[in-house]
Amino acid sequence: MKTAALVGCFVAMVSGATLAAEANVAPAPHVGEGGVPQFERDMSWPKVPAAWNRGAAVSWAAADDQDHIWLITRPRELSNLEPKIPASAIPPAVLEFDQDGKYLRGWGGESGPGYAWPGNEHGLTFDPKGFVWILGNNDNSNGRSKFPSDSQVLTFTRDGKFVKAFGTPGQIGSNKTDVLRGAANSYYYAKTNELLVADGYGNSRIVVYDADTGKVKRTWGAYGNKPLDAADRPVPEKAARASGPFEPLAAQLQQFATVHDVKMSDDGLVYVADRNNKRIQVFTIEGKFVTEKFLGLDSTFPLQARSVGFSPDQRFLYIGGTPVIYILNRKTMETLGTIFTGVGTPGHPPGHGVSVDHHGNLYLVQADTTGLDGQSKDGAFGAYRWKFTGYSPATPCCQGEGVRAKN
Repeated sequence: MKTAALVGCFVAMVSGATLAAEANVAPAPHVGEGGVPQFERDMSWPKVPAAWNRGAAVSWAAADDQDHIWLITRPRELSNLEPKIPASAIPPAVLEFDQDGKYLRGWGGESGPGYAWPGNEHGLTFDPKGFVWILGNNDNSNGRSKFPSDSQVLTFTRDGKFVKAFGTPGQIGSNKTDVLRGAANSYYYAKTNELLVADGYGNSRIVVYDADTGKVKRTWGAYGNKPLDAADRPVPEKAARASGPFEPLAAQLQQFATVHDVKMSDDGLVYVADRNNKRIQVFTIEGKFVTEKFLGLDSTFPLQARSVGFSPDQRFLYIGGTPVIYILNRKTMETLGTIFTGVGTPGHPPGHGVSVDHHGNLYLVQADTTGLDGQSKDGAFGAYRWKFTGYSPATPCCQGEGVRAKN
């Protein structure tokens, strides 16, 4: 049996469930009914200072409660390019823009007392108190990096004042310990005062911290399983000989493969982007598995479930894929449409991080320096805004059988 058919058969077995939890919002449409969010790229956003090099590797975007958009960048990637880029042309690590794209302030990029600035900037999020949470995913377990492994969760004020750090810098993480290894992003849950971390480049799990003390309260892996280091997992070939042709795929899917993002809905469900397994898995806050959705199984691009965002009314789920953003009915997990984002570099189009403001606009980042001199070939800055323009038309038809989109 071909690999695509094998994957399809397995997906049919495991992804047919709908979400058990009910959200107190108007129902989203089903496939073919229209009423799907529509977007167009805002070519004027962001308005970066003229002196800046426009090829910055922007790793993540986050909208705060004022609808200001914050970006975390990787200044070292520009500073290491040849020919040398002047320091004045390299933007700060953390940038704040207003809704219109005007640059407001920037900070970060250097270590300080009590913390090590990430060797490779990756995730950024906010909590309701206005604190900024930052993660890096540098893994120096092989000793080849110029920087120590990123094993801390960092917290700052909006103006860049260091508040606290969880963890010790430079440690090599493992699923067997509380130490992070290649963490991607985080989400603060106010109801329980917990920080959920997608610990997923080197490890394969969700880690839940007490947001005040930094104590690890619980962890979980795919399907709520115990997360295992690669060396502790079953060997697929041996499993296949023992149990038949489905076993290698089944064994692989029992663990996460690059946990790249974590978000929570207003009704308390946890959405985990399992990037290299091309799926979103949904859990309760305690780590109980609810359902999953595979995306882009027929795509030649391996990186599909890269990030998660919600529409303001939480009816729709936006999943960063390659080279599209998938639009899902959040309750049923039906794929309703896609947004083509094939700009930037061919192998890494926007979708690495997805954020949504209160107006329903999407903010996407590319996480890749473009061009030999760092300058973006499409004139962008590595961060993009897709402006919400309304919903696709829906018309009644078929004598009470619902609505169908116009052809």
